[in-house]
Amino acid sequence: MGPRKIIHCDCDCFYAAVEMRDNPALAEIPLAIGGSSDRRGVISTCNYLAREFGVRSALATARAIKLCPNLTVIPGNMEKYRQVSQQIMAIYRDYTDLIEPLSLDEAYLDVTDCDHCKGSATLIAQEIRERIKKEVGITVSAGVAPSKFLAKIASDWDKPDGLYVIRPQDVESFVEVLPVEKIFGVGEKTAARLHKLGIKTCGDLRGYTLAQLVDHFGSFGKRLYELCRGIDDRPVKVSRERKSISVEHTYPEDLPDLNQCLQQLPMLMESLARRFEKHRDKRTVTGAVVKVKFADFTQTTAEHAAEQPDMELFAALLREAWERGHKPVRLLGVGYRLGQYQPKQGEQLRLL
Repeated sequence: MGPRKIIHCDCDCFYAAVEMRDNPALAEIPLAIGGSSDRRGVISTCNYLAREFGVRSALATARAIKLCPNLTVIPGNMEKYRQVSQQIMAIYRDYTDLIEPLSLDEAYLDVTDCDHCKGSATLIAQEIRERIKKEVGITVSAGVAPSKFLAKIASDWDKPDGLYVIRPQDVESFVEVLPVEKIFGVGEKTAARLHKLGIKTCGDLRGYTLAQLVDHFGSFGKRLYELCRGIDDRPVKVSRERKSISVEHTYPEDLPDLNQCLQQLPMLMESLARRFEKHRDKRTVTGAVVKVKFADFTQTTAEHAAEQPDMELFAALLREAWERGHKPVRLLGVGYRLGQYQPKQGEQLRLL
């Protein structure tokens, strides 16, 4: 059996792209989608003109406006974005049923056995991009490679509106010089630890044995050993089961103490109950989770296994989490851990 053919498709600044499509005047100015600066808003995404000023997703709106005083910030329209995403997914399904959505604007496609374009994954990716531009009106960057790991890196290689291909025969040389920061799971802290060991590239990583990497990085050491060699056998998963459900709220003004935080619980739990309602018949609750983000942006979570978590348990978890910081709070979240999917009586599981 030959190498797999994986395409990773990633819409360019998705929310902003949809808004610029619907109002072309927005394409000529720095644009961001996000919450209001006077209500602790956060940027969801922004166009490339805004990015030139240092604006990025997850940045506080107030900070984004300081970086880019001419920034236009508009609220998002999730229903519209979902509809656009459905259009794009329908185009993907014209080529393969092996699709793993990662979000509304991002997905893996396995086209190994696809007959379109004479079986060329590169030509399939190019055709998909052209169709999305013509039929949907936004651009998509794509990466083609023998694995999910490399396809995702490739899709980001020539953004925006790019296509980058890593052929099987080029994997060795491509990965050899790849910075370790490009490895999935390597954040700032792990990168700093790698640099301390003199490891800057995947080629450097190959100088360490599996045992040495496991000794330094635990179970993640095995993943580092594989990925620095371009080894990634993860299949494209057609079904992604939800493991949790949660709600959270960012407050316009910091909650000064634990008592003020506890007063927010009833509203949060009511919102959580509404969100869980449509899953109630098919999923069981296995635990409770509370998230606390402090005014200095540090955050922590506390959780406990429970089949029927109540207000008392959530309050205890909130106390536990707050005690770790003893600081004013800007965001609170509550959630349920979920058990495995349980089909209704008489309902058949979908065959994969």
